[in-house]
Amino acid sequence: MPKNAVQMAKDANATMVDIKFMDFVGIWQHFAIPVAELSEDVFEEGLGFDGSSIRGWQPIHASDMLVIPDPTTAVLDPFVEEPTLSLIGNIFDPLTKEAYSRDPRNIAKKAEAYLQSTGIGDVAYFGPEPEFFIFDDIRYSQGPGHGFYYLDSDEAAWNTGREENPNLGYKPRHKEGYFPVAPTDSLNDLRNDMVKVMQQVGIHVERQHHEVATAGQCEVATRFESLVKQADNLMWYKYIVKNIARWAGKTATFMPKPVYNDNGTGMHCHQSIWKDGKPLFAGDKYGGLSDTALYYIGGILKHAKALNAICNPSTNSYKRLVPGFEAPINLAYSSRNRSASVRIPMYSPSPKAKRIEVRFPDPSCNGYLAFSAMLMAGLDGIENKIDPGDPLDKNIYGLSPEELSNIPSAATSLEEALNALRDDHEFLLKGDVFTEDVVEGWIEYKMDNEVSLVRRTPCPQEFALYFDC
Repeated sequence: MPKNAVQMAKDANATMVDIKFMDFVGIWQHFAIPVAELSEDVFEEGLGFDGSSIRGWQPIHASDMLVIPDPTTAVLDPFVEEPTLSLIGNIFDPLTKEAYSRDPRNIAKKAEAYLQSTGIGDVAYFGPEPEFFIFDDIRYSQGPGHGFYYLDSDEAAWNTGREENPNLGYKPRHKEGYFPVAPTDSLNDLRNDMVKVMQQVGIHVERQHHEVATAGQCEVATRFESLVKQADNLMWYKYIVKNIARWAGKTATFMPKPVYNDNGTGMHCHQSIWKDGKPLFAGDKYGGLSDTALYYIGGILKHAKALNAICNPSTNSYKRLVPGFEAPINLAYSSRNRSASVRIPMYSPSPKAKRIEVRFPDPSCNGYLAFSAMLMAGLDGIENKIDPGDPLDKNIYGLSPEELSNIPSAATSLEEALNALRDDHEFLLKGDVFTEDVVEGWIEYKMDNEVSLVRRTPCPQEFALYFDC
């Protein structure tokens, strides 16, 4: 209720109110107002801003937009010096008062509404696992006569010979960063700080640990939540990780493949559908799944390349989606097998724990869009009873070329994924969840601002390969 949010600001002696919202591409934006400007009317009338300055949104001749804060998202911002109430907002057209079609949070709300309208279920739960790197230094620059990046970490395997006065060693070797204790894991206290702040804003944290790669790859695992709530939590997760790292004089990134020749950063997404308090994915079929769950998997696999355009939306994403680094590029499903792009976790026999895990997404995605797109693909599978085929319980990376030729693969580039989305997006349009304008705008933005730019930019590796040609 609006009055509860207003009262929360008063009880906390807040002096400012921070309004956060998601741009089209996937970065949180914000502005702040004095607490005296926060009244219950704000939750009805909204606050105006210039939509033409937000990536992928309005043209300058139709730039006025409204953000209407959601009172249920009220929490105290843990990083602002002044006591500040934080609210997440939805975007509306100021003339029609209709929800803006390119607002990712509005798309996510429509996805939840569409699920309910189908009668299939009443809630979709998502449990993403965003990984990230914590670095001690990052420098990059691109110009007509130069182009480079340089990153460093006190944990990096390449620093075992660095003069550190003294160098004490204990740096995780490449692909050996999973679960070592201190002193090899030097980031435990920093992750604990992240956990505590996540709990302050209402995120249920289940564990934290070091991840596989050298140079500070980490993960904080959080509990599943309903779609919109989980997308909100993902934004808080990124915000907290980045700011805690900065407080410690370090920097954090969710870039999918920052470190050459080591594991990239994924965001495996656990998901399930429930109705009337009962899990719909539990059954007596393969892996303890129901027909509903298998059809959901069928939809994910059928539309996987189109989903890549939303779930793996950066050119860097496809540096991760390559063989040999646990990246699930082959479109198959299996119980326990982490080399499949869809896995059925087998940790618990409880029907309530029965879910699927889609393993190809990465945390460069816009969570509101990615969760919505996967839900729509899965629902398309259920509605059309799409058979996912036979499970694959072998190690995919150990198959012969002949066996692999029968297994479809994920997209190998952002351009391929965007072309797949152009050809296969009808499933996203059901219930007006995504619109043609949103799909066309996404493809156009990504092609013009990312694919074309990277395509025409030389990279350092090309000099090593071709300078002497």
